[in-house]
Amino acid sequence: MFKLVLIRHGESTWNKENRFTGWTDVDLSERGFKEALEAGKKLKEAGFNFRFAYTSFLKRAIKTLNIILEEMDLLWIPVEKTWRLNEKHYGILQGLNKTEMVEKYGEKQVLIWRRSYDVRPPALDDKDERHPKNSIRYANLTEEGSAPGTEALIDTVARIVPFWKSDISEKLKEHKEVIVAAHGNSLRGIVKYLKNISDEDIISLNLPTGIPYVFEFDENMKLVKDYFLADEETLKKLMEEVANQGKKK
Repeated sequence: MFKLVLIRHGESTWNKENRFTGWTDVDLSERGFKEALEAGKKLKEAGFNFRFAYTSFLKRAIKTLNIILEEMDLLWIPVEKTWRLNEKHYGILQGLNKTEMVEKYGEKQVLIWRRSYDVRPPALDDKDERHPKNSIRYANLTEEGSAPGTEALIDTVARIVPFWKSDISEKLKEHKEVIVAAHGNSLRGIVKYLKNISDEDIISLNLPTGIPYVFEFDENMKLVKDYFLADEETLKKLMEEVANQGKKK
């Protein structure tokens, strides 16, 4: 049996302010730190004993992972950071308030920008200081010509699924248990692939912050079951919070 744990980072300061975040490197909120700590406790109580971990290039995911591993006394295990696990790039929407965008453009348009499989928000100009081309951490992407100024989920899937096949799944077979701390859309890309969710149905998948999502595979890496480490009432409430971020107040 192989066990993969996916966890969306704890609440960030911009989650709290209901802003589009994307590749902007914002920190965890106080609630986010508590969510990560609680996730570590739940994983420890459930008997997980990771030997390898993945996270993105963004501090809200990195800190979430570190808090979890510290709580589990596993800070010593190898961790690989990759841009492929970054959140979807929201283009010029990054930093803007979702509710204000709803008031300006309507719920339908904002939902398309947030969740559509193949519609990208308006792109950042590559001279904009917020563009990944202008950050040293993405220097290799600049060389490859793939630093995005905006993305749809289809682009996130295109960068994460090959990495799942070539790296994460291989580490899972080697170490039996692996944890991936990342973001709502990069994790939705993995879940879409693992559960064969259609382009239309993936729109309605809401991943809450700080809740471990467990996938169990048999010896042939066939998915056996998946479940969240949370009671149904709490999970429903948190998923509704995510869904309501792009609605009028």
